[in-house]
Amino acid sequence: MAGDKNKPNKLIHESSPYLLQHAYNPVDWYPWGEEALSRARQEDKPIIVSIGYAACHWCHVMEHQSFEKPKVAEVMNTHFVCIKVDREERPDVDAVYMDALQAMGLQGGWPLNVFLNPDAQPFYGGTYFQPQQWVNLLINIAEAYEKNREELNTSAEQFVTHLNRSELERYGLKSNDLSLSEEDFNLLFKNLSSRFDKEHGGLSPAPKFPMPTNYLWLLRYYHHTRDEKALKHLHLTLREMAYGGIYDQIGGGFARYSVDAEWLVPHFEKMLYDNGQLVTLYAEAYQATRETLYHDVVYETINFVERELMSPEGGFYSSLDADSEGEEGRFYTFTKDELHKLLKSEEPLFSKYYHITAAGNFEHGRNILHRRISDEKFATENELELEVLQDMVQNWKEKLMQVRTSRIRPALDDKILCSWNALMLKGLADAYYTFGNKHFLALALRNANFLLNNLKKGNKLSHNYKNGKATIAGFLEDYALLIAAFIRLYEVTFDEKWLHQARGMADYTLENFYDETEGFFFFNDKKAEQLIARKKEILDNVIPASNSVMANNLHTLGLYFDEEQYTTISENMLAKMKDLLIKEPSHLSNWAILYYYKLTPIAEVAIVGPEAPEMRAEISSFYQPNMLLLGTTGKSNLPLLDGKEAHQGKTTVFVCYDKACQFPVYTAAEALEKLQVKQDNTKFPSL
Repeated sequence: MAGDKNKPNKLIHESSPYLLQHAYNPVDWYPWGEEALSRARQEDKPIIVSIGYAACHWCHVMEHQSFEKPKVAEVMNTHFVCIKVDREERPDVDAVYMDALQAMGLQGGWPLNVFLNPDAQPFYGGTYFQPQQWVNLLINIAEAYEKNREELNTSAEQFVTHLNRSELERYGLKSNDLSLSEEDFNLLFKNLSSRFDKEHGGLSPAPKFPMPTNYLWLLRYYHHTRDEKALKHLHLTLREMAYGGIYDQIGGGFARYSVDAEWLVPHFEKMLYDNGQLVTLYAEAYQATRETLYHDVVYETINFVERELMSPEGGFYSSLDADSEGEEGRFYTFTKDELHKLLKSEEPLFSKYYHITAAGNFEHGRNILHRRISDEKFATENELELEVLQDMVQNWKEKLMQVRTSRIRPALDDKILCSWNALMLKGLADAYYTFGNKHFLALALRNANFLLNNLKKGNKLSHNYKNGKATIAGFLEDYALLIAAFIRLYEVTFDEKWLHQARGMADYTLENFYDETEGFFFFNDKKAEQLIARKKEILDNVIPASNSVMANNLHTLGLYFDEEQYTTISENMLAKMKDLLIKEPSHLSNWAILYYYKLTPIAEVAIVGPEAPEMRAEISSFYQPNMLLLGTTGKSNLPLLDGKEAHQGKTTVFVCYDKACQFPVYTAAEALEKLQVKQDNTKFPSL
C-alpha cells in the first residue's frame, strides 16, 4: 500500500541528502541495513536496491516519474522490500551490485536498480527505466519470483560465484618479478596515445571525463623522455578543458564530464573529487611549463571550492547538483537577451569572447560560456591592449556572479566524505607546493585538522560526517587517499606529525585490509559489515583505484622510513599488474605513475637547518616529480635524516640517490643543479 503523502518513510532518519530526497516518497524505502534484509527474509520477499547520488540527473528523473507516484509505489511496496542507497556513502554496496549488473551483460550507470533474493543475492537489474517500463518490470519480476523461484535463486548463486572470483583470475594477473624497462615504459605511452583525440584533447570517444591521473602520468612521461607528442597532447587537453563548457568560465571549477567530444556541453554537477584532483593536475602542469592559464585555473578552482563547498568547520561538502529550477544547467547558462540587458554596449564583445548566440548552444535558447583562443590572440584580433581585455573579462565575471546570487542555486550535497576531502586536501597542498600561496596552506591545514578531529580515532577512519556525526566505517579509499594527502602535507610543512599519521594508517590497512594470498587490499575492513562479496578495487577510474594509491603510498613510506616490508608489498603489487598495465594504460594510469617511480632513480633531498622551509619552497617551485623531499630545522628521527646536520649553522642540502649522498650544498640553485632539473618553461601557441 502506498504511503501517506505527508508521512515520511524510514529514510527520514538518515543524514545523506540523497536519501533524504526520497524520505517523503510513497515508496516504503529503507536504508541499507539489517532491518530491511531481515524483513525480506521474514516475509520471503524479493528486494529492490536502488542506488544513486544527490547530483545524479537521471536519479531525479526516475524519482519524479516513478518513486513519487502512489500507484507505482503501491506495486513496489506490495511485492518488494525497497532499499535506497547513496553510492557515495556506500561505495562498497554500489561496487558489488554494479559488478553484478555488468555480469548480467547490462550497461552500468546510475540510477542502478537491482533485484535481489532475501539473501541479498542479485538476479536481475538495470539503470533508468521509464514509468510504464518500470511497472511492467516490477509485475513480471514479482510473478517470476512467485512461480520460478528456484531458477532465480540458481541464477543469483551463479552471480555471487562470479562476484567472489579472485582478482588475479578475473584480470589475468600473474606473480612476476618486477622487471622494468624503457621499452615497456614507451609501450605504455604508445598504447595510451592510440586513444588520443588529437583535435580536442582527452581520450576518444565521448562522453569525456577529465581522468586526471592519465595526464599526471603524461607529465612524468614527458619529463623522463622529452617526447613532444606527450607534451602536445597534455597541453591540448588541459587547455581545451579550461576553455570548454566543462569549466565554469565565470565561477571557476569543473563539472563532472562532457557529453560531447569538444568539452562544450557538461553534465553540470560539480563534484569535490574532480576539483581536488584537477587542482593537483593544473598545479603540476604549471610547475612543468609555466603556462599562465594553468595558474589561473588553480586559483579560480580553489576559490570556487572555498566559496561553495567548504563547511564552517573546515570540511568540504561533496557536490553541487546539475539541476536548478527543474532544468539542467540553468544556474550556469544565459540567453543573449539576458546578457545584453546586463552588459549593454559591451555585450557584443562578451558574446564574441564566450561564443554566445541568439539561438543558444544549449537547451531553451541558453548559452554555455566557452572560449576557443587565448586572451593574447583575442586581444590582437580585436585591436585591444591585453591588460584592457583582462580587466573587462574580470568585470564581466563579477557582474555575472552577481546575477547568479539572485538565481535559485543548485542543491548542495552537504555530507562530508573522508576520501574526497583527502583529494581536495592533497590538491591544496600541491597548489601550495607549486605557488607558495600561504592561504592554500592555511586551507589545507584547517581541513587536515578537521579530518583528524572528526573522522579519525586512533588509526581508524570513518567514511562520512554530517551533523556532527560520523556513522560509516572507513573504506580502503579513505585510508589510501588520506595517507597520500598527509605525505604531501609533510613535504610542504616538514611537520613530521603528518608523516607519522600516514604510517599509522598504513599499518592499520596492512592489518585489516590486506589479503596476503593475492597481495592486494580489500575495499572493506575485515571488521566491517560483510556483504555477499568482499571486493578489491584494481582499475583506476576518475578516482584512482585504492590499491594503486596504496601501492604508491607504500613505495613512498618505504623510502621515508626505510621499511622493507612496505617496499616489497608495493613492488609485488606492481609486478602482478605490469602485463595488464602495459596493455590497458588508460584504466591503470596511477599504476603507470608507480612504474615511473620504480623505473627512474629517485632523488632524496634532505634540507637541514634554520631556513629549511624557505629552501624547500625554492626547490619545490621546480618540477621534479621523482623527488623525496624532507627536512628539519632541528633534529629528526627519520632514517634519511640520520647523521645529516647543518654545517656551521648554515642551512644545508643533501642530494642523495639510493642513500648515497653527494657533497652538501648551501643554496637552492646548487641543489637544483645537482638534481639536473629539467624545466621546460614552454610557452605554447594559441589553439
